[in-house]
Amino acid sequence: GCRTGQAGRWCVAMNLSHNARSRLIIAASLLVALVLSILPWPVWTEQFRTDWVALVLIYWCIALPTRVGVGTAWSAGLMLDVLYGSMLGENALAKSLIAFLAVRFHLQLRMFPRWQKAVVVLLLVASNNLLVLWIKHLAGQAPSTWGYLTPSIVSMLLWPWLFVILRDIRRHGNVS
Repeated sequence: GCRTGQAGRWCVAMNLSHNARSRLIIAASLLVALVLSILPWPVWTEQFRTDWVALVLIYWCIALPTRVGVGTAWSAGLMLDVLYGSMLGENALAKSLIAFLAVRFHLQLRMFPRWQKAVVVLLLVASNNLLVLWIKHLAGQAPSTWGYLTPSIVSMLLWPWLFVILRDIRRHGNVS
């Protein structure tokens, strides 16, 4: 039980079942990624905008493939479509693809050193961006620059730090 004087929300969070607490932590990390994805940045940084949702999905798909998979990715991508005001389903399809690949190869990816995982993240995020680009091209909205792949490189560079942060959250929150 909760001791007298503890903050009410913390007390409620501590009394949640292990399963509910794990779901809450995963959902909170995806919500933070969604918020980071829609935060306004200076115009000159737009070409470097990291796909936070993709990075968080890749982490959870590798760490907990039985909990986070294609369905979670589809839902997160659909939320991105709504938040960006993009064609409904383009981000959902792209996020589902990378979730499928991450879940499919999670055992192999777990064995890779961190720098090799970063290269795989580069490839996964690049495939996500290329799929969205292809869908936009089919709809007649494709950008005319190769800078569209720059976020993949930024994602690769941020991966080692994000991996450590999410791993620590998973361990301290006892998410399984």
